[in-house]
Amino acid sequence: MLIRLSFSSRFNWSELIPLRLWGRTLGLQTENSQFLLEGMPFRIFGGSMHYFRVPREYWEDRMLKMKACGLNTLTTYVPWNLHEQERGKFDFSRNLDLEAFLSLAAKNGLWVILRPGPYICSEWDLGGLPSWLLQDPEMQLRTTYKGFTEAVDAYFDHLMPIVVPLQARGPIIAVQVENEYGSYAKDPNYMTYVKMALLNRGIVELLMTSDNKNGLSLGLVEGALATVNFQKLEPGLLKYLDTVQRDQPKMVMEYWTGWFDNWGGPHYVFDADEMVNTVASILKLGASINLYMFHGGTNFGFMNGALEADEYKSDVTSYDYDAVLTEAGDYTSKFFKLRQLFSMIIGQPLPLPPMIESKASYGAILLHQYISLWDVLPSLLQPIKSEFPINMENLHLNDSSGQSYGYVLYETVIFGGGHLHSRDHVRDRAQVFVNTMYVGELDYNTVELSLPEGQGFRQLRLLVENRGRVNYGLALNEQRKGLIGDVFLNKTPLRNFKIYSLEMKPGFMKSLRHIAGWSAVPDYFVGPAFFRGRLWIEHQPQDTFLKLQASPGWEKGVVFVNGQNLGRYWKIGPQETLYLPGPWLWKGSNEIVIFEERTAGRIIQSVDIPYLGRTQYVD
Repeated sequence: MLIRLSFSSRFNWSELIPLRLWGRTLGLQTENSQFLLEGMPFRIFGGSMHYFRVPREYWEDRMLKMKACGLNTLTTYVPWNLHEQERGKFDFSRNLDLEAFLSLAAKNGLWVILRPGPYICSEWDLGGLPSWLLQDPEMQLRTTYKGFTEAVDAYFDHLMPIVVPLQARGPIIAVQVENEYGSYAKDPNYMTYVKMALLNRGIVELLMTSDNKNGLSLGLVEGALATVNFQKLEPGLLKYLDTVQRDQPKMVMEYWTGWFDNWGGPHYVFDADEMVNTVASILKLGASINLYMFHGGTNFGFMNGALEADEYKSDVTSYDYDAVLTEAGDYTSKFFKLRQLFSMIIGQPLPLPPMIESKASYGAILLHQYISLWDVLPSLLQPIKSEFPINMENLHLNDSSGQSYGYVLYETVIFGGGHLHSRDHVRDRAQVFVNTMYVGELDYNTVELSLPEGQGFRQLRLLVENRGRVNYGLALNEQRKGLIGDVFLNKTPLRNFKIYSLEMKPGFMKSLRHIAGWSAVPDYFVGPAFFRGRLWIEHQPQDTFLKLQASPGWEKGVVFVNGQNLGRYWKIGPQETLYLPGPWLWKGSNEIVIFEERTAGRIIQSVDIPYLGRTQYVD
């Protein structure tokens, strides 16, 4: 149950909204341990939502739900690796239209704390850093290494002209300098560099840093307000901020409302009552707060991150996070408990919560055609020929920006069989074939296989998947993918490769639609292969969830609907459904393509309820 707290003062912020303070002069300031906004006392009641994890058509719905919960501020990261997927080519359009997102926040009465990185962590591939940075063998990410700062400068030169006008004449009241640098702290000059990179390009709003308790002192930079991240409110934790900065307002930049999931683990949940009681305690202590996450959304495509502590663990596609809103934007008990809490503090009635969108169950979808990967290769893909294996990032592709995501197929010719050893050079998982016969897998735990003997020359094929780059910790510089070194057969390094890039970009998926060779799916088939079917929708499309694990056969792969990459599935769980937003569906015929690595099924199910796996409470 919600603990009962009496708040000494109630806040009426009805006049403190972006559109009424257009052209403000003072902005957000700190004075005597409190925030002032245009000279008036202000508390930040924030929530995190990332525009790149939510279909654009739903941005406003999620913002209205923030307002209905009692929040006054939205926080978002900015993912460099989506905005500059190829070096020097910038994209701020469609679902990446940051200006439109921030303007929509202002329209709906939400202030914004912008977290532009360049590093964002966020359980996002390489913490938001573009993979082409790793083409440089000497690259030192998140330092003042020249190759890194030159790339950041070029990116900020494009990003800041979008952001700067949305300060005094927009919703931005604070900008974060980098992200949790105290947990990395490889270069004492780096945070000053990032701060000056912001200031020199016109950032004038309040600067902040964000760290967990252990990283606070190492993540500071002069002129920026230090904030703290946590889930459990340890005694004295907020007072600890006084040891690194005196007479400043206390701000929890990330109060973790839930947690993220890894493949092979449980679906983590965080008790709603414990969460709201902790929020109440934070507010009672006079602190401002940002709920991370208010709405998590989805790691669409190949964009999930990974952890590498004792072992490598990649994150699942869903970023539900057991947050205040579900992955599909529906209310949870956390929403209503928080709404009750915030309404005790805010001096005016909260808006009514918007109606939730109904979900559809479209039933069974038959995948009636398939084409083997081996049949696709000669028609759609030109191999790169190399004496040595080349890692994904250094393949000569995409205007010399390399390959960022997906799969790479390495082919070479062998004579006979024997002992295959990866020397731990597979990143992250390789299926091994002799001609088209599956032999086994190589990954972090399995580094050797026996290849069967055979007559004459045969093709050895390694289909290597990038399962997601680590996004947190000290190993960021070592996140190259594919084959990152030699693989040995009978102690002799393999040579003379044909290397096929399988990034599965929209252009490739469109070409796949028209390729000859699609056949009826047999009763039993072993991949890797592409499968396709049709979903027919009679009426206005609605959100739904695709369930593969309920269908016999499907093992591991990726799902595309009308060319949109929904993300990965894997039978090891915990996630068993993929979120399919209604705006990505069409009335009438919808094309579904599945790339299955191994064992295929015949049908998938469209259901109206997500299943994210067996639950385990966060300790």
